[in-house]
Amino acid sequence: MPRTSEPAAAPGGTGPAPGAEPLGVDLQPTGHPVVDAALARLEALDGAPAEEHVAVYEDVHQRMADTLAALDQE
Repeated sequence: MPRTSEPAAAPGGTGPAPGAEPLGVDLQPTGHPVVDAALARLEALDGAPAEEHVAVYEDVHQRMADTLAALDQE
């Protein structure tokens, strides 16, 4: 999945968050739209300060857990 290398904007949209650098991780499509959408959330971390990472990781984890739980119900 292509991603941009532009860091996230600082609060107020004035440019990159101070001290935040792009992670440089390329996400590859899995072929599963729900999984790909969850993984795409990780792009929000690029250039974001570390204190914002937890909420994104928790969201991705919950999406993946929900996806796995749905497989058990099939």
